[in-house]
Amino acid sequence: MSKQTTDTDVAFISALAELLNKNDLTELSVKREYGEDDSLEVRVVKQANVVTVTAAAPAPAQHYAPAAVAAAAPAPAAPEDPAQHPGAVTSPMVGTIYLSPEPGAAAFVTIGGQVTAGQTVLIIEAMKTMNHIPAPKSGVVKRILVEDGSPVEYGAPLMIIE
Repeated sequence: MSKQTTDTDVAFISALAELLNKNDLTELSVKREYGEDDSLEVRVVKQANVVTVTAAAPAPAQHYAPAAVAAAAPAPAAPEDPAQHPGAVTSPMVGTIYLSPEPGAAAFVTIGGQVTAGQTVLIIEAMKTMNHIPAPKSGVVKRILVEDGSPVEYGAPLMIIE
């Protein structure tokens, strides 16, 4: 492999990182074909204030890329992870969420509504069983993070109670 190809690849990856920053993108993935058995796959991902570049190439070709390229402009602050909030109610199981006891009925809770510890705040249907999910503490419902009838995974944040 020639040094010119390596320099060209580094310039190509740097241009991708600049394109990512300039257009406010968070991820960019490109495959560059050099020949029948020679290609370069590049995935550039922007996290916090760093643009990470990973490259993979099939053997015998070897293409070198920088491990990380600093972002030109600071990225906006990452949104808060609702699952890490101290008032988060998380899903104890995989299933389908229901915000009311039956279709057409009023919701168990609403944003801004007061709840008491142990009060049913929603139902998760799993394997044809309706599981009532209680409020872990008393407080005010600040956010409802799921939609009625949507699937949820174990540990997914469902609502915030403060």
